[in-house]
Amino acid sequence: MAYEGMNAADIVVIILYFIFVIGVGFWSMYRTNRSHAKGYFLAGRSMLWWPVGASLFASNIGTGHFIGLAGTGAASGIAVGAYEIMSIFALIPLGWIFVPVYVSAGVYTMPEYLKKRYGGKRLRIFMSILALFLYIFTKISVDIFAGAIFIQEAFPQWNIYTSIGVLLAITSIYAITGGLAAVIYTDTLQSFIMVIGGLVLMALSYKEIGGYKELQVRYYEAVSNASLYNDTLLECGMPREDAFHLLRHPTESDQPWPGTIIGIMFIGVWYWCTDQVIVQRALSAKNVTHAKAGTVVASYLKILPMFMIVIPGMISRVLFPDEVACVDPDNCEAACGSPVSCSNSAYPKLVLEIMPTGARGLMVAVMMAALMSSLTSIFNSGSTIFTMDIWRRIRPNANNTELMVTGRLFIVCMLVVSILWIPIVQAYQGGQLFVYIQSLQSYFAPPIFTAFVLGVLWRRINEKGAFWGLLIGIAMGVTRMVLDIVYPAPFCGEGDTRPKIVYQIHYLYYNCVVGAVSIASTVIISLLTKPLPDTFITGMTWATRGQHANDNSKNNTDELEMETSPDEKNEVETEDYSNTPIWRRTLRWFCGLSDTSEDSTQKDDALLTSIDEDPFWRKFSLINAVIVMGVGVFLMGYYA
Repeated sequence: MAYEGMNAADIVVIILYFIFVIGVGFWSMYRTNRSHAKGYFLAGRSMLWWPVGASLFASNIGTGHFIGLAGTGAASGIAVGAYEIMSIFALIPLGWIFVPVYVSAGVYTMPEYLKKRYGGKRLRIFMSILALFLYIFTKISVDIFAGAIFIQEAFPQWNIYTSIGVLLAITSIYAITGGLAAVIYTDTLQSFIMVIGGLVLMALSYKEIGGYKELQVRYYEAVSNASLYNDTLLECGMPREDAFHLLRHPTESDQPWPGTIIGIMFIGVWYWCTDQVIVQRALSAKNVTHAKAGTVVASYLKILPMFMIVIPGMISRVLFPDEVACVDPDNCEAACGSPVSCSNSAYPKLVLEIMPTGARGLMVAVMMAALMSSLTSIFNSGSTIFTMDIWRRIRPNANNTELMVTGRLFIVCMLVVSILWIPIVQAYQGGQLFVYIQSLQSYFAPPIFTAFVLGVLWRRINEKGAFWGLLIGIAMGVTRMVLDIVYPAPFCGEGDTRPKIVYQIHYLYYNCVVGAVSIASTVIISLLTKPLPDTFITGMTWATRGQHANDNSKNNTDELEMETSPDEKNEVETEDYSNTPIWRRTLRWFCGLSDTSEDSTQKDDALLTSIDEDPFWRKFSLINAVIVMGVGVFLMGYYA
């Protein structure tokens, strides 16, 4: 029976979900101080391990993952699951290597770390602009587009742009007003919903097809009817022979195994260890031990997507071959509104066709949860970078209120630009959303990886080496990105007239080339120029973490501490707000601009930079880290 739309029970579930999420958001807003930069952007560094781990997972698993992972799984098999499993080997270094260094350095943003580690301003400003570019073009626009696909499938009678507008409005409210604490607590709730809903759909999918063994047989028969009567369409519409292998042929596959091992690690370490969205969650932990435990929780959760998203996407192709497996542009246009491919509709199709009433509404809520979790995380982190690393350079004397307002207004700007970029996302890389995400990230991840990893691990790297290594790598990445946009993948049956650098060099191999050039440039230039003084080394590298040189005290000063003049400070402390109208006080509280007589950020700096741990919990976290990495190695080997 064809899906005809959401019924009353589904709508009720969705409404209850939104009420609950908004309630959690208001609760978190009430219990946290959002009137100052540290409370708004870093949740006061008070988070326990379990919300940190849940937020790391929810921030990563957005709608783009549900749509993109399932779509690529439907199109080419389980190999895309390697991105999820290998995330484990980047998450653990975040907790054990990078967070101790960031905490020791006393930083709140990743561009700020580069400034303290290397000195100067150009690296910090360049990295800030680059991070915002990547947020808009690889995260926000992708999640909005993926959300549009799902909403269009779930509510065919609705105007898609109205639906997206309502969803973004709700998302923006608690992202703009609530700060990081609201984002993390709602992330925790939505991680629970995503996992439960995803596992329910996975079980129903396996039941529908008869199990994994049956999938291995029927997947190779999942071809659209239109392809059966056209030899050209049949050739490019057939499932891949290596569909059930994680590691594939080095030269004749869509995801070569050397690129999978090396290239994905470049992407993984960049994303999990140096990206503001992720690191900001780890830095919100109350101490290093909680940050480590949070990364372990997220690592365990990252095992799930291959089984609850990728494989169900393959099942969707088997159940709905004419829609999900279409390759003819006309048929695809009729099936899903996109002439490129309909593989992105694999997960929504599965949800709406096989989920029972009520549970279907829950899964729509799950998808909305994924979209909201991802977007709010990016909104908060993007506004943090713009406010602290760019706006404060433009207006160094900006007061706290101006910074709060600026950060929130910038979220609106990110939304507008992201929406305008959506048509490019739709047409890129043969319509496979996850391929778009990973290919674009692979062009820019290696130079960022180089600047941070070499800076953390080797004291001899200096500012000149880091800057020029980053610049050279980014130039190579921009070149390939532009070529990919100018020369899109041909339709099925058309000849490939793209330049050889586009169609013969896989994006994961290009990733490795960019990484090698960036590392070589950084090392050579650093060795040919003067080393940095200890001021930029002590407390900024793995070997010197926890150390604080006397002459480095100014360099280590927490830049989020907003300096105010004595007159301004006294004014804040003595002004009487008791006669202010209640509506105005309520509005100021809602927007996180409440006036307090006490600056909550005046904490002991030693607490902000301490990496001390309880010996028992340090060992306990380490044991769990070893166990989860062992599980990752087993899965990569078993499905290789």
